[in-house]
Amino acid sequence: MTPKQPKPGSAEETAGIQRKIQQETDDREAGQQAGQSAAGPVQAGLKEQPAPPFPARRLPKPGLESQLDPAPRFMAPDYQGSGKLAGRAAIITGGDSGIGRAVAVLFAREGADVAVLYLNEHEDAEATKRCVEQEGRRCLLVAGDVRDAGFCADAVRQTVAAFGKLDVLVNNAAFQEHAMSLEEITDEHFDMTMRTNVYGYFNMTRAALPHLKPGAAIVNSGSETGLFGQPILLDYSTTKGAIHAFTRALATNLAPRGIRVNAVAPGPVWTPLNPADQPLDQVAQFGSGTDMKRPAQPEEVSPAYVFLASPVCSSFITGIVLPVMGGVTGSA
Repeated sequence: MTPKQPKPGSAEETAGIQRKIQQETDDREAGQQAGQSAAGPVQAGLKEQPAPPFPARRLPKPGLESQLDPAPRFMAPDYQGSGKLAGRAAIITGGDSGIGRAVAVLFAREGADVAVLYLNEHEDAEATKRCVEQEGRRCLLVAGDVRDAGFCADAVRQTVAAFGKLDVLVNNAAFQEHAMSLEEITDEHFDMTMRTNVYGYFNMTRAALPHLKPGAAIVNSGSETGLFGQPILLDYSTTKGAIHAFTRALATNLAPRGIRVNAVAPGPVWTPLNPADQPLDQVAQFGSGTDMKRPAQPEEVSPAYVFLASPVCSSFITGIVLPVMGGVTGSA
């Protein structure tokens, strides 16, 4: 028996049309989701970068880059220097590995001498020094703890003595350790995170300021966690939000002195920091939650630091937090 057709213009006909449109949408989205699940990580550069799954292996803190598998890519072989930092002297905290090492290499390629500050990862620091020197620039290694204001002041003195000046400060050293709940974060844990990530930036900046002239730059390492939060990085997210606020406030404070202050807010980056912290299952799938379905390699983030440090690139930019997140929203 043929179903009775609804009267044209009736409510029944309208409801039928709505159901038809709904079904068309469901069918279309089902097809799109099937295609997305089969799609691989996005590769938007000149070469293919590593993508999950990664080996589910934790690194002992503070995390050595030499022990990370696959090895992070930091040399940016397709990046051609053009003197954007010619004759400048820079300090990079946490410069022994990860983003810091990648930034040190590109700063040197752009003509800067670099002081690399690090905790105690001597093997990684020596490897970074060799890379900087291969770019034809000088590299000073200074080991110590940025939580200690005395160490920070001494590191600045050593840098100025070695290079004769200081033009760029990159605050990048960080401590991160996940916790599933706020109750699990001990006073010792919270103190370590706050004093490394916030006091360390404050200590280094205060020590560097007397030596920074008009045209100098400070670049802070923020994080997407400081923008969106991260449920198992409560203390770390707090510090990164503080760093973003510090960046904006300090930029306004130092503008009359001709010193620019900006921050880079990376998403997930394949460095020793995360495999030395994240739960094993999250290490294996690290970065898969980005729009590009993979983490960045350090060499994909470091050009942002060159841009913000160089007066020929960003002389009219101060107080920004530049997202480099592989997408436009928070990621896992």
